[in-house]
Amino acid sequence: MKTEVVGYGGTRIGLWVEGAENTRPIVFVHGWAQSSRAWAPQLADPALSERFRLVAMDLRGHGDSEVPSAGYDDPRVWAEDLASVLDFAGEDAIVVGWSYGGLVITDYLRVHGSSRLSGVVFVGAITEIGKNRPGGKVGPAMRDAIQAVLSDDPAVAIPALVQFSERMTAAPVSGTLTQSLLGACLSTPPAVRSALFRRDVGSEDVLRDLDKPALIVHGLADAVIDPTSAEYAAGKIQGAVVRWLPEVGHLPFAEAADEFGELLRGFADQ
Repeated sequence: MKTEVVGYGGTRIGLWVEGAENTRPIVFVHGWAQSSRAWAPQLADPALSERFRLVAMDLRGHGDSEVPSAGYDDPRVWAEDLASVLDFAGEDAIVVGWSYGGLVITDYLRVHGSSRLSGVVFVGAITEIGKNRPGGKVGPAMRDAIQAVLSDDPAVAIPALVQFSERMTAAPVSGTLTQSLLGACLSTPPAVRSALFRRDVGSEDVLRDLDKPALIVHGLADAVIDPTSAEYAAGKIQGAVVRWLPEVGHLPFAEAADEFGELLRGFADQ
């Protein structure tokens, strides 16, 4: 089911919802220049949808969400957008953040704390952003692509986004997945793709204060977000459980969907 909520400043936030009502919610937050469709393997998994209410959001400026002209550099904006989604999803949600989605979760925690959550999952995620921020260290695929993928010139941006989409995974995958990733990148306006990087936010205090169970999942072959970003979060969050996935790149939930599903269900059952 597709629906929407109203986020910060009246911005419409698109949602993809599956699963049974009146069950514990799992809220999925995608990464930079992607959409809720990234979580298609999880929303189509009956082992999850029969037990949980699955809510995947489109970040502002992405997917089916509205594209405001400003606000992408303000942590409170992201925090309030996610708060609106949690209002819809229900209490005691598990929030799952992939890539830039991990940063959105720390934005939420900084503003609202963790009282409404039952757990946090970081997947190939950053928790900080800015120069020399250890929780936001990127890998070679992002470093090589960053200037070109932010260009307004399609002759520059499109070839770079094609290559970037191909490098998200550690091994060749279906052409359908690669084209889906590329399509999400291209549907995200260049101004939005660029604005998401105009931030400088540290999260050491937020991670140290997190008092709910945390699971960190990261592919050891991730060329987009360096595994040391996961190590940083794991070292700050008391009691965090870390699962390293060998030969997996930036998309554990697609490259190793069955294993990721088992990890998520096991975490939810704690």
